[in-house]
Amino acid sequence: MKNTISSLIWAGLAAIILVLISGFVFTFESFTALKSFGEEPSYKVYALELPDTLNFAGEIVPLHSPDLRERLDRELLVNTYWQSNMMLLLKRANKYFPTIEKILKEEGVPTDLKYLSVIESGLENVISPVGAKGFWQIMRTTGREYGLEVNSNVDERYHLAFSTRLAAQYLKKAKDKFGSWTLAAASYNRGISGIQRNLNAQKVESYFDLQLGKETSRYVFRILAVKEIMENPSKYGYVFDDNDLYYSVPVRYHGLDTAISNLTIFAEKMGVNHKVLKIHNPWLLQNHLNNKSRKYYQIAIPEKGHY
Repeated sequence: MKNTISSLIWAGLAAIILVLISGFVFTFESFTALKSFGEEPSYKVYALELPDTLNFAGEIVPLHSPDLRERLDRELLVNTYWQSNMMLLLKRANKYFPTIEKILKEEGVPTDLKYLSVIESGLENVISPVGAKGFWQIMRTTGREYGLEVNSNVDERYHLAFSTRLAAQYLKKAKDKFGSWTLAAASYNRGISGIQRNLNAQKVESYFDLQLGKETSRYVFRILAVKEIMENPSKYGYVFDDNDLYYSVPVRYHGLDTAISNLTIFAEKMGVNHKVLKIHNPWLLQNHLNNKSRKYYQIAIPEKGHY
């Protein structure tokens, strides 16, 4: 009996609360930073319609087998429904793609290869657990092999222009070896010798015919998925205006072939503070620049009025 009375009391209280709440009308935007653009947002998750054909760096991507379609579907779903990450990638791309595309074109590399930097780093100067650094996730030995300065004072793997040029040179070397930009892209993850061993052992000539480890098996399909979404954002539900995107701050370059004893003081002389100087020159690791060899450096200084 007591339990019955208690249940009736709680039911009555719940009914009263519901009546009180119903007297207030709240909109979705009252509680969130999201824009509904005239429609209440839906939280349904939809299966994606796979494209009939895909093109990567002028090469047609075969999508005829269940294996290939499932691998593409996986990466499209993962990247489409990780909405916050993809929106950040779209915003950053507006800032960094022009620089990357320009260098790839100068090096004779198709601009589709810019999507490698997207899946490698999310267009940030990150460090991997094994020590790869920068937008293109370059290892120390590879950086030095291709002529970058890498030490405790300067690390040019963090220099967007220099690291992009290195990546382009590596990819051209791989393309010359394999005759395919798709295999060149796969080798950026697996290594040129690793891909060649797999091709020889399995007696095939295409990335799409190779049996590979999980990471390299997903690698090119991650690139394809990111390319598809970023080139067709509205198709995958991403809504934004141009003024929502990030932009590149114009800079001038101050050249020198001497040491800098104190970067903070140097920044003040250039009309900026230490933080801003490091934002535009992340390859300068310490608060000074050693330069016993009298190497010529160009230090980016943002134009006035942007900070």
